[in-house]
Amino acid sequence: MRVLHTADWHLGRALEGRPRLDEQAAVLDELCDLADQEAVDLVLVAGDVYDSVNPPAAAEELFYATLERLSAGARGRPSASPRPRPVVVIAGNHDNPDRLGAAGPLASRHGIALVGLPGAAPGEPAPGPGAPPVFRSGPGWVEVAAPGCPHEAVVLTLPYPSEARLGRALREGLPLDDRELQPAYSDQVARLLGAAAGRLRPGAVRLVVAHLFAAGGLPSDSERPIQVGGAYTVSTGAFPAAAQYAALGHLHRPQAIPGPVPIRYCGSPLAYSFSEAGQTKGAVVVDLAPDRPAEVREVALTRGRPLVVWRAAGGLPQVRAWAEAGRDRGAWIDLELHVDRPLGPAELQLLRGLPAEFVHIRPVLPAAEGTPEPEARRGLPVDELFGMFYRRVRGGDPPATVARLFAALAAEEALPAAAADPAVAAEEAVRP
Repeated sequence: MRVLHTADWHLGRALEGRPRLDEQAAVLDELCDLADQEAVDLVLVAGDVYDSVNPPAAAEELFYATLERLSAGARGRPSASPRPRPVVVIAGNHDNPDRLGAAGPLASRHGIALVGLPGAAPGEPAPGPGAPPVFRSGPGWVEVAAPGCPHEAVVLTLPYPSEARLGRALREGLPLDDRELQPAYSDQVARLLGAAAGRLRPGAVRLVVAHLFAAGGLPSDSERPIQVGGAYTVSTGAFPAAAQYAALGHLHRPQAIPGPVPIRYCGSPLAYSFSEAGQTKGAVVVDLAPDRPAEVREVALTRGRPLVVWRAAGGLPQVRAWAEAGRDRGAWIDLELHVDRPLGPAELQLLRGLPAEFVHIRPVLPAAEGTPEPEARRGLPVDELFGMFYRRVRGGDPPATVARLFAALAAEEALPAAAADPAVAAEEAVRP
């Protein structure tokens, strides 16, 4: 059985106000082509389909159109007609679990299992002639019979297990102290997976699909935290030893996690922050047979626009030369620009007119002569600190009117502190 593992689509997410739905549509189109070219038998989507619990209508339309294509059939095999392909989707921390699962009864008629909450069971398709891929389901598991595949697959499903989504039964007894919460939470997750692990029978392909933070994972800046102080980190020992592969979502950096079974984050199909610049984005293809080790391949997806960082120590002439030479054409660019004075309107207009898409422009000025180190600045009067800041940014002393306005604002900010401390109030009263 050939399995396609993908996650963290974040449909509807923008980049500093720049919409990326067209990019997302292009990369999901590439994902569907990949499923056909690789003759994939089963697709696992490991959460964070959307970027918010209330996604825009266009994002939902793209999601359902992609599911329709993924489940329509494998066209890569020599057989003349395509075969229906089962798809299993779980909710991530960005998804509304009820909203995702609401379409379950309709989706199941097309061989698609939508699982919103931990321990939930998607609706089962009604049997009949010409039926889609048959699957059975129960609390936390789905059994799939993919047409044309000699083996069934058993998939343990674990949507994002927040305390609220785990439910009261699993929350009872969790300690409040963070030092005790992490192992207790991990044990609860292990208990939840263990309750369904009996379905992992010999003779079937045995899988786990989950959305969580596994111990040893390396995050990037584009993930919004699902844990505080490591309290919601799950030990790799929580995954059932009988599983042949654990398909995870949440971390956007593709990576394998050492553990008792093969555990892998496929990563996001697009880069969502400049901390991911240079990362290869894609999906994972896994070949499995009962009681044999999984064969895992990462496959790159290239139709999304890359995120790159330019550090231009040579100033504006260097940036202009790079842009006019077509460097990183089509990419989103974070520009660190070294200059000897603040950028004026003319320089900014020049940059905006170049054939390059700058998301950030961060001027880097040389350190002003005579500026004290941070430790030496402590205790200096606020008006003196303002003068240092103004000279660094503007290259000269602040005009008298600007200095007076700043002094007035600083005095207003000091009034609450004076009112809260009688000694300060008395000092302010006698100050000339």
